[in-house]
Amino acid sequence: MTALDGAAVLVTGANGGIGTHFVREALARGAAKVYATARNPREWEDERIVPLALDVTDPASIQAVVEVASDVTVLINNAGISVPSAGLLAHTEEEIRRSVETNFLGPLFLTRAVAPLLSAKQCGTAIINLHSALSWYATAGIYSATKAALWSSTNSLRLELQPAGVQVVGVHVGWVDTAMAAHTEDEKVDPAVLVAAVFDATEAGKHEVLADETSVRAKAGLSAPVEVVYPQLAV
Repeated sequence: MTALDGAAVLVTGANGGIGTHFVREALARGAAKVYATARNPREWEDERIVPLALDVTDPASIQAVVEVASDVTVLINNAGISVPSAGLLAHTEEEIRRSVETNFLGPLFLTRAVAPLLSAKQCGTAIINLHSALSWYATAGIYSATKAALWSSTNSLRLELQPAGVQVVGVHVGWVDTAMAAHTEDEKVDPAVLVAAVFDATEAGKHEVLADETSVRAKAGLSAPVEVVYPQLAV
């Protein structure tokens, strides 16, 4: 289990709706410092918050952040992008490459850079990866594909880092009430509720968060025949 009290937390995508809640809630739970990273970091009215420029698709940017945030104990891979919904074959090459680099390779390479820092501390450290219910339900083209890849890498990292005492938490959720979901009228999770659930699970030593009923149903469906998960195949 990983306590937030006294932690040094690094949040990617800190300017967004979910990221901002991660920053604020970490401080509310006693974090000593939060590195709030974004491509274009904003100013924060709290001396415990350290804004840093980070492009997760740029190795030099990752290295620069890791050198500054060498005391990090909790890494939250929250940054991600979504392109207009389309079939996998309908996306442009640029959309595919940008999505893979931002949603999968970026978090993986940042984790690879931070992992030695966390492992050296032996305990009380964690990595939190934001997946999606769509990592288990392939209806969002390249977004689903990249989130499925991130989920798989989370499972691998959990096993690889367990001997060093690094807790790896995977988070699944459907729509969250942020700008990214402004186009839909479907039920949405309050980002504050999501973040509280993630930190509750982390502090309790859990490895996975199913933050809403959509995610619970999606995971339960993994054991079903593919024709049940995707009824159109049964036609």
